[in-house]
Amino acid sequence: MHIMEGYLPATHAALWAAVSAPFVIHGARRITWLVRETPEVKLLLAASGAYVFVLSALKLPSVTGSCSHPTGTGLAATLFGPTVTTVLGTIVLLFQALLLAHGGLTTLGANVFSMAIAGPFVAWGLFHGLTRMGAGAALAIFFAATLGDLATYVVTSLQLALAFPDPAGGIAGAASKFLGIFALTQVPLAISEGLLTVVVFNMLGRYSRSELKALDLFRGRVAS
Repeated sequence: MHIMEGYLPATHAALWAAVSAPFVIHGARRITWLVRETPEVKLLLAASGAYVFVLSALKLPSVTGSCSHPTGTGLAATLFGPTVTTVLGTIVLLFQALLLAHGGLTTLGANVFSMAIAGPFVAWGLFHGLTRMGAGAALAIFFAATLGDLATYVVTSLQLALAFPDPAGGIAGAASKFLGIFALTQVPLAISEGLLTVVVFNMLGRYSRSELKALDLFRGRVAS
């Protein structure tokens, strides 16, 4: 999900930045409200951001010659909602662009949209949809984190296809190639992230029970 610096055409980079900006602004307002109404969750919020940073900073070689990363956004999305996670992801991507040469500043908007908007919204929707259907928290967390991770790479593939259509197959042809390179090879890593996120969520249930209860009290307002 780290499209490198200068890789996208300027118009595409500007468009993705414009699309992502409202989500970041709304998420910043949600965080302001959240820490004011439930200040006891500050450490949990920081830990969720650290989880995103650590996992998405891992650089694992792919069989297709590219590299893959977990995203870590599924946990924050299920706990705090998608737009709060957008802010956490934006901060992480900015630091990675500046300090780790992962991604870039011109491609920040596109990377935010794939990792910090699309993935978290998929994860949040799956978690709440599955729990409303009676699924257990662990199962819902697993699918949320797994498919939220995979959704990030699907969106990245589509972003690249839009920017670089195939001469013969157009956008659809390019999308099939990028999906084969990025999304298909991401499946084992996405499953691993889902399993790890279940373990972390269970640990939070054991050691941060009061913070999770505080979030449950405000669930209807936080996760919007």
